[in-house]
Amino acid sequence: MALITDKGMQASATDADQWLTEGLAKGNGAFLGRITRGGLRTFYYRYKGTTGQVRLPIGPFSAKGDGHSSFTVAQARARALAWSALRREKGIVDLREYLENTQKLEQERLNEELRQQQAAIEQAKQESQRLLSVNQLFERWRTTSLQPRIGADGRREGRKDGGKLAQQQFDRYVSPKIGTTLLRDLTRADLIGLLDEQRSAGRHRTAQMMWADMRQMLTFALDRQLINSDPLSGVEKARIVGKATERDRFLTEAELSLLDKQILASGLAFRSSCAIWLTLATGVRVGELVGAIWSTALPDSPLERTQRISALQDVANLDGAKIGIVDQDSRTWYLPDTKNQRDHSVHLSDFALKVLKQLCQVREHLKDGDPGELSPWIFPGENNRLPIKRASIGKQIADRQKDQGSRLKQRTKAHDSLRLPGGHWTMHDLRRTTGTMMAELGVSGDVIDECLNHVIESNVRRRYVRTRRLDDQRKAFDLIGSKLTSIVTAT
Repeated sequence: MALITDKGMQASATDADQWLTEGLAKGNGAFLGRITRGGLRTFYYRYKGTTGQVRLPIGPFSAKGDGHSSFTVAQARARALAWSALRREKGIVDLREYLENTQKLEQERLNEELRQQQAAIEQAKQESQRLLSVNQLFERWRTTSLQPRIGADGRREGRKDGGKLAQQQFDRYVSPKIGTTLLRDLTRADLIGLLDEQRSAGRHRTAQMMWADMRQMLTFALDRQLINSDPLSGVEKARIVGKATERDRFLTEAELSLLDKQILASGLAFRSSCAIWLTLATGVRVGELVGAIWSTALPDSPLERTQRISALQDVANLDGAKIGIVDQDSRTWYLPDTKNQRDHSVHLSDFALKVLKQLCQVREHLKDGDPGELSPWIFPGENNRLPIKRASIGKQIADRQKDQGSRLKQRTKAHDSLRLPGGHWTMHDLRRTTGTMMAELGVSGDVIDECLNHVIESNVRRRYVRTRRLDDQRKAFDLIGSKLTSIVTAT
């Protein structure tokens, strides 16, 4: 058998496959070249296996072969000789199976090397991330998780203030102490120490809020492998910041009667006094109260009306307020969007309409507006293109429930003019008072929940009871209106 040459492998194709054979040492197989009818040129190594002759492909011929994807005659011969020697030295009978296993093992080795390299890269990345400071973690958590947005399910996510309150508390109580501490060095003692400081200073509510923010931030970090473990895991909240106390203050009928007398002498702003009675008559939240607009401020065109409401909501959003359209003619206060992410309609009783009529009488012309253009806000701010701040009314009320020693400078001198026998009260306590009075008047709990626009806790009621009980709500609001009328009239 002659040697296989480049010239031989470059011979023209014929009507039948051509096989070129070059014998190796006796018993060591043969080196083959093949030229198909289609002109393909390939090298093989032939040997005797357990079931007969086996042709093991080496690869395609190329005069400029690289020894991997294509082969010159010399390269292919060398491969055949190497396989021949392998069979002889290792006593391999099935060379194909041996090479396949070897190739499989080599691929597994390469895959393992790649996995280790990737693991090393990931570990280095995690170590780098653990070099983040507490300040950097907070900023990443705030910008990623606390920004308000609409989720894939159409519901709001994040916090409506974008994390401003969390930022304020972090900047004041956390950052100065452990802001530069690296996450890998952060300990349970660091965090609990901050909470203990707040409790020692009597700021129990602040401690509870900080605890909640810490746990959320650490969970965020744990999910992203920025920390190996949560330093506060296993710590009982009640033992560190105490149990959250549920406020249950409401004003009694006697206190409301007294309040009616006190308001006149307290120097409380007229609109703020109206806000108290309107909250009692409607049960709305403070953010809904200050976001109320007159329906007459809206255009008649549906498109222009929608655009105007959207623009006003953007203004209200600056302070976290919720737009509500007060229509005295239809006796409704309609809130397109509320805290629990559904719309809500409040029926306006005779008492509520009387308060609104008083507010309408002091409605202001827009500053720097067109002649005759009125402010759309029922409770306008100093700049009456904007609503009053949510905290404004509450501050006025709180300033009038203080001891002489705790009176703030440049605030009202009537520091105790709105004190009541039952103790300190807030605007939200008025909302609770509305619900309590409705219950005393015989209104059922489920109707009260609808009147106050509570989140329905029962999954069954939430999913299957779709009615809002509007007729029953109207009766309930009329009942509370009549009750308030009797209280005010009696004084």
